[in-house]
Amino acid sequence: MTEERQPCPGPRQRIDKWLFFARMAKSRSLAQVHVQQGHVRINGERVVQPSYGVKPGDRIELKLERRDIVLVVKQPGSRRGPFEEARLLYDDLTPAAAETKRLTALEQALRTPGAGRPTKRERRAIDRLMSDDD
Repeated sequence: MTEERQPCPGPRQRIDKWLFFARMAKSRSLAQVHVQQGHVRINGERVVQPSYGVKPGDRIELKLERRDIVLVVKQPGSRRGPFEEARLLYDDLTPAAAETKRLTALEQALRTPGAGRPTKRERRAIDRLMSDDD
């Protein structure tokens, strides 16, 4: 065994189960997809196996569509309960939302008038303008 791990003081739980119990993912399969796509870092290292075990004290960085979340595991979960129960599983160290701004897909698709390639309507207006100069 080339990689040695220190024995953990608390019980370990799969990262996909923990994310589901902590209400960071709507289903366990979605939690597995987040992990497999590399959107989860534990203690600064990227994790791609949903079976990776987390223990109390681990720092989890989760990249979601609209925000990045930083959590510290307080305890393993036993079930997916209400938010108040899930909130006891972690300490939230996420920076304030005003610091980071991500655009949604719709906001990315919208363009300001005059920016980028002209639309068909704008192209016709340009053609009319250019033909009047001749």
